[in-house]
Parts: sequence; C-alpha cells; structure tokens
Amino acid sequence: MAQYTKNPPLLEEELESQPLAQLDRWLGDAQAAGMMEPTAMTLATVDAQGRPSARIVLFKGVHDGALTFYTNYAGRKGRELADNPNVALVFWWDRLERQVRIEGIADKLPVEVSRRYFYTRPRESQIGALTSLQSAVVADRETLDRRYDDTVARLAGEDVPYPEQWGGYGVTPQSVEFWQGRSGRLHDRLCYRRAGDSWRIERLEP
Repeated sequence: MAQYTKNPPLLEEELESQPLAQLDRWLGDAQAAGMMEPTAMTLATVDAQGRPSARIVLFKGVHDGALTFYTNYAGRKGRELADNPNVALVFWWDRLERQVRIEGIADKLPVEVSRRYFYTRPRESQIGALTSLQSAVVADRETLDRRYDDTVARLAGEDVPYPEQWGGYGVTPQSVEFWQGRSGRLHDRLCYRRAGDSWRIERLEP
C-alpha cells in the first residue's frame, strides 16, 4: 500500500490566520504542480428528503468572503440549494496528497456579478448555458445538438442574451479543514471553525 510522503508535516504555526488565505496558498501549489484542473471541487447537496448528491464544479474565486461557482439554477443542484442551502465542498489534489474540506451556506450571487462573469466565457459556453435544460431528460444526443445548432443560427451576428436561469452561488464557509497526507495514515488535519467574527484552529485525529 502506497504511503503519503510527498510533503512535510502541516503545523499550526505555519498556517495563515484566515482559511481563505490558506486555501489560496494551496491552490497556488496545486497550479504549480501541474494539476489538470486544480480548481475542480466536489459540491455536495441534499434534497428536500435529505438524500445527498455530489458532483464536480469549478471554483471561480472569492466574492465577499464566499467561494463561488456557476450553474443553471433550474438544474438539480439549483433545486436542492433552494430547499437546503447547507453544502459541503472538497478539493482533492493527488499530486500533493492534499485535500480541503469546506462546510458552509450557499447563496445566489448578485445578478450583476453573474452577468459580468457570463460575458467572460467563450461564446460556445454562453450558447451552451442558454441552450441546456440542465438535468432534464433528453431523448438523445442529436436532439441536444440540434437545439444548440438552432440557437447558434438564431443568434448569428448577435450577442448572446444573458440566461435568467443561469448564475452563480457563493458558499460562505463555517468550517474549513486542511488535510495533508502523512505516512502510516497518521494524516495531518487542521480545521478552521468560525467563532463569531474570527476563526479558531483545531487539530483533528486522522
């Protein structure tokens, strides 16, 4: 069985005072390590019956202290977030033997923030967001492709209109755990927990 030996111990005195500053440092390490998608994070939600689901989304920066991602509000995750805004996020960087676990509350971003980000995306992605009925059953791939091609033809020479059903969420963290793999499975786990306007740091058993 492989041992986790790629990085030195994770020590309390080496952490940033704020968890998002520490996350930024580790994201920089992941980018430098050549990860295929260093900003990929698992988003876990629950539905109205308490049944969990998870999927990969892309971290798109911090807005007002919240971690952001973008999606279709009418899709499954959007419906689940409308029922229950409590979420969990996980970054996993295998080349660094590290993960970050975040628990927090998701809120929709202001429309002007989502709209501004939408128009930084490639035109093909804009059209995809306008075309897709996310999470709905589709008869076959050809149906989806035909609808996309129809949208391309209809908007030829025009700006893509901002789709009202599409936008961002910001996850305000309540706890952020930094996990560093160690040999013998005695991993380092340091967790920031919100304490009013500040954070306390706890070491967790592996």
